[in-house]
Amino acid sequence: MATNIGMMDSAYFVGRNEILSWINARLQLNLSRVEEAASGAVQCQMMDMTHTGVVPMHKVNFDAKTEYDMIQNYKVLQEVFNKLKIDKHIEVNKLVKGRPLDNLEFLQWLKRYCDSINGGIMNENYNPVERRSSKGGRERNLKGSHKNSKSLQTNNSHNPGSGDGMSYNRISGDKQGKTGTAAIGVNSSGEIQALSKEIMDLKLSVDLLEKERDFYFAKLRDIEILCQTSELEHLPMAVAIKKILYAADAKESALAGAQEIICQSVNAGETDVDNDPEY
Repeated sequence: MATNIGMMDSAYFVGRNEILSWINARLQLNLSRVEEAASGAVQCQMMDMTHTGVVPMHKVNFDAKTEYDMIQNYKVLQEVFNKLKIDKHIEVNKLVKGRPLDNLEFLQWLKRYCDSINGGIMNENYNPVERRSSKGGRERNLKGSHKNSKSLQTNNSHNPGSGDGMSYNRISGDKQGKTGTAAIGVNSSGEIQALSKEIMDLKLSVDLLEKERDFYFAKLRDIEILCQTSELEHLPMAVAIKKILYAADAKESALAGAQEIICQSVNAGETDVDNDPEY
């Protein structure tokens, strides 16, 4: 069972498109970006699909927007991990920020875990839409939201002061509304341009981060292949390097253990030299 997976595991080389296709196919969703899973609801249902009945889906909020609501979903997920004795630390503070790389890595781990249960074969009787329904988890319902919005508008039209708790003069309100609309139109145009530029800058930053990540992963992969060479794999230095590469616990560094391997090798070498009559 893949609960502890080192950063050099093949799981972390699965691309975002494959991850998204896997999620959309299994849960009958239509995600286009990994950060859309930042709320933790997708992860909860993936665990529900893998271990049917273990996740209290009525506590999972698929419409979570605020960090508080997202954190509640991750609490549900952590409780499930604890119940299944899965030793996996959830970086909630990073995930709820919607950072693509953090969410991608967690989903990569999740896919590897789910694939390790029953060979990744999905329960044919599992209905993801039904499990997200009102009888199960709370699911975003765009049609329902639209109806509620219409209903609210209708009520407000019959009772002008009831919508926001404030009374107002209908005539002066209409005049102010027209003036305000024109001002909003001017401001919105500038805001849209500013936001578009910000989005473009963020995309460029993400692209640069992905290229940097791929660059260092390639370097680490070369080091791993070198350490796996039959002539070198049993050398203390290669053993120490692999200990760092394959460390599964993200909370603790494997550096101390690697250094100890090298120090023991060096000390053993010095002892051999001291005992050698030629020296």
